[in-house]
Amino acid sequence: MNAVRIIGGEWRRRTLRFPDLPGLRPTPDRVRETLFNWLGNDLRGASCLDLFAGSGALGFEAASRGAARAVLVDSSAKVVAALASNARTLDLDRRLEIVCADAVRFATSVGGCFDVLFLDPPFNQGWIDRLAPIVPSLLAEDGIIYVEAERLLEGCGKWRTVRQGKAGQVFYHLMRRGEADGAE
Repeated sequence: MNAVRIIGGEWRRRTLRFPDLPGLRPTPDRVRETLFNWLGNDLRGASCLDLFAGSGALGFEAASRGAARAVLVDSSAKVVAALASNARTLDLDRRLEIVCADAVRFATSVGGCFDVLFLDPPFNQGWIDRLAPIVPSLLAEDGIIYVEAERLLEGCGKWRTVRQGKAGQVFYHLMRRGEADGAE
């Protein structure tokens, strides 16, 4: 099992364990710190959706920082079992919903007004383009998208990149509805 630490909030320094699977790459501490600084660190009352949960670092970090609800979706039964185990260890069963499902199928079946959507899909498989038409049904009018990708993105549907950065081979983006591109 691999491990990653929660870097802020109520469960700061707590360790999340996750299976060693090909393509599973947790968001690095430095990038998560930047992301949550962009989001304002306090997510009290927010509803978050992590469609490619993997290690769970983004969803657990959001819950640690006060999100009222975090839904973590992954298609791997091994990953989902590890996420559920981590949720029980941290006594987060009530604030986290963990779902074993394909991201597109889940996104098209769930009705929701999430405040924050985390998208960190496997690279070079066209996930962002497939999800772009579905995003409006997932997010509140002022909802925010965080995306990790293999390349720089201008946006996702009607959401435009307003902050961006790069760590190693990963480009990361914060997107808001209809705003112009901006750099970190």
